[in-house]
Amino acid sequence: MAQGFLETTKLRLVFQTGMDDEGKPIIRSKTFSNVTKAATADQLYQAANALAGLTIDQLNKVERNDSSEIIG
Repeated sequence: MAQGFLETTKLRLVFQTGMDDEGKPIIRSKTFSNVTKAATADQLYQAANALAGLTIDQLNKVERNDSSEIIG
């Protein structure tokens, strides 16, 4: 049976930085590597909000990106 082993976790913050000429939102993101694998969703959300407080841009979305190795 195959098993998955969590290798890395990254935190991605997506910001709306403004609007373009057509009225569509301009989206930018910032990814933070070396996030502890044991971090809960609540802990990551709190960290994202703390980091977003250091910018003038509006936080649009918070993502957790996990990478796993699957061994068969």
